[in-house]
Amino acid sequence: MNVQGLILIDVNGVALNNAGTIQQAGIENKTVTKKISKNGLPYTYVSGQAWRYWWREVLQKEFKWNMSPVTKVDGKSQVYTAADPIQYDDDDIFGYMRAEKEIEKDENGEAKKNKKGKEKEVNVTVTRVSPLKNSVIISVASTRPSSNFSSASRQNDVPVPYGKEEYSAIMKGMFSLDLEQVGTFASYNKTGFKNINEKLFTKAKETKGVSILDDQYVKNKEGEFEKLIRLPLETRKKRVVDTLSALKFINGGAMQTSNLDDVTPKFIILATFKTGNHPFSHIVKADAINENNVQLNVDGIKEVLKDYKEQFEGTVFIGRRSGFLDEYSGVLKELESLGDGYPTVQIGSINETIDKYCEQLEKQIS
Repeated sequence: MNVQGLILIDVNGVALNNAGTIQQAGIENKTVTKKISKNGLPYTYVSGQAWRYWWREVLQKEFKWNMSPVTKVDGKSQVYTAADPIQYDDDDIFGYMRAEKEIEKDENGEAKKNKKGKEKEVNVTVTRVSPLKNSVIISVASTRPSSNFSSASRQNDVPVPYGKEEYSAIMKGMFSLDLEQVGTFASYNKTGFKNINEKLFTKAKETKGVSILDDQYVKNKEGEFEKLIRLPLETRKKRVVDTLSALKFINGGAMQTSNLDDVTPKFIILATFKTGNHPFSHIVKADAINENNVQLNVDGIKEVLKDYKEQFEGTVFIGRRSGFLDEYSGVLKELESLGDGYPTVQIGSINETIDKYCEQLEKQIS
């Protein structure tokens, strides 16, 4: 099962994710925002990596997550985390890759040698595909940022001119969280699946409440069966609920000292889905007549609910902040009474929607 989520944020005069500086006549530097084009039109966006950074920051500050330390490899443009998803919450949810080799030792703890007499190395690389996957946060309608002139000056100092781009937009982001993968780790040698090394596998088996999944295993290269390790139910529930609850407090973006705005969701859909496919990608669009306006495709929501009725588990929750897309309040409320052929839908405020969905989710995670 997967959590499938869609959010809309509504921002004004922001520069959420910048792409660096350029030279411009009369200005020593100008900061430009990240943009991408589609059908010849520009759209501003926040990279998926930046969104994940915001997410991590909230989980650490508001939910006191035990975050994995980051180590930089000497002389290389390479960093890695502890790659310990048992101890560190973010290694579990956000994934990792730690490419390493170590000296192979014999029964006496002495380094083994190869045919050339050099110490023999073994590959101990571990990777974990993130259970949490997310899109970029991109403007729904085409956006043309304004270029503004500013200057850095203090009292009688000589002012230093600089430029920056700012924009206002309604922006869309999607995410998916694999509930089966959270808190579940493998040690078999397959790219993306060797989550933990032998030492950590042994440690996990000795941890209180950890279970071995007897119905899921593969043979390793020695022909031995290796099984999956799963953390206690309460640990897995907490990590999932914290991850979703963090959306209520998420904040971030570049140039916040002079371009601060609220990036918490103003519209959200949360549903438990049997597959990893995201069904809500096209339920919001730019107005066909005025491309700067945004339309909520309620008929598109109904179509998804009907077409995928058998794929939904439990209630589909939809939240909207009062003052945002108020013109759709009536038709959204009607989704609660669609009847047979559709899953149950519940409409509420943003925080209420997240909280009630998390209550349902705690009963669904097993």
